[in-house]
Amino acid sequence: MLDKLAFLETKFKELEEKMMDPNLINQDREEWQRVMKEHADLEPIVQKYKQYNETKKNLDDAKEMLYDKLDDEMKELVKEEIKVLEDDLAKYEEELKILLLPKDPNDHKNVIVEIRGGAGGDEAALFAGTLFRMYVRYAERNNWKVDVMSTNEIGIGGYKEVIFMISGKGAYSRLKYESGVHRVQRVPETEASGRIHTSTATVAVLPEAEDIDIEIAPNDIRVDVFRSSGNGGQSVNTTDSAVRITHIPTGIVISCQDEKSQLKNKEKAMKILKSRLYDLKMSEQNAEIAEMKKGQVGTGDRSERIRTYNFPQGRVTDHRINMTLYKLNSFIDGDLDEMIDALITTDQAQKLQAME
Repeated sequence: MLDKLAFLETKFKELEEKMMDPNLINQDREEWQRVMKEHADLEPIVQKYKQYNETKKNLDDAKEMLYDKLDDEMKELVKEEIKVLEDDLAKYEEELKILLLPKDPNDHKNVIVEIRGGAGGDEAALFAGTLFRMYVRYAERNNWKVDVMSTNEIGIGGYKEVIFMISGKGAYSRLKYESGVHRVQRVPETEASGRIHTSTATVAVLPEAEDIDIEIAPNDIRVDVFRSSGNGGQSVNTTDSAVRITHIPTGIVISCQDEKSQLKNKEKAMKILKSRLYDLKMSEQNAEIAEMKKGQVGTGDRSERIRTYNFPQGRVTDHRINMTLYKLNSFIDGDLDEMIDALITTDQAQKLQAME
C-alpha cells in the first residue's frame, strides 16, 4: 500500500506541473481539464498520505526520545504521546485503505429515480408518493435540484409511477443504495376498518447517462406523439405534446407528457432512455461478478426487499444491514443520512475484506 501511495504522490506532483503549463492550457483545453480532474481526484489521498507520514515521523522521534536520559515524569508524558500517535497512525491507515478502494465511475453523476407502486393497489401508489416526497426532502437538505420527468398519478396523492432527476454533487454516490423493494406496514388512508396492511413500492436509481456513455442511432428509435391525458384518461392538452419513444433493439418504451412542449417531453424521454440503456449496459458488464457480489450492500438488485417502514411502531428497518431506527417521521421527511452512512460504511468494509 505504501508503495502505491508513494507512486500516487509522485503522479500528483507531475499533474500539478502539467496544470501550470501554459501550452497545455492554450492548445489542448480538453487534456487540461482531464489533468485537472485527475489532480482533484488524487488530492484527498495525497493529503491523507502527508498526514500519515508526518504522524509516522513524529512517532519515530517520540520513540527515539525514550532512549534519552529522561526523568520518570517526562518518560510517562512521552509514552502517552506515543499512544496517541499510534492511534492516529492506525486511523490514517484505515482511511487510506478506504480512499484507495476502486472508485465507482458513476459516483459523481446525477441520478434518475424511478418509483413504482407495487403490491397493494391504491395504498401502494400512496406509498410511492410518500417515497417520492421523502427523496425530494432529502434533495432539498443537500441543496440538490429535483426535476420531475414523468408521472402517472392516481388522483388521491399517489403515483402508479413517478420518474424524476436529482442533480447535485454526490447524488449517485449516496442514493445508489436505495434501489430495491420498499415495504410499508400501516393502516391505509383508503381503509376505514383500522387494519394494518402491507404494501410495496419499487425504487430504481439510475446514473444519468452522458453522451459519451451511450450513443443511440436514429434508426434504433421510433417516436410517437399524442395528446397528454390526466386522471381517468381525460385530455389535458389540445395539442399533441406527449411523446412516446420506443427503443427498437431492446423494446424499452418511455412516455413523457408532463411538459406542455413536445420538444421538452422528447428531451426528458431521451434522458430516461439513455439512463436505462446505460444501466442495462452496466448490468451486463457486471454479470460475471454478480455471484461474488451476492449479499453485498451495493448490488442494487431491484427484486430484493431492502427496507420496511412500520408506521404503528414508528420504525424503519434496513434488512441488508439489520439496522432499525425509531424515527420514522423524520426519516420520511428526508432525514436519511444516518442510514445511508451506515450502508456506505458496510459496503466499504465488505470491499476491504474482499481485498484481503
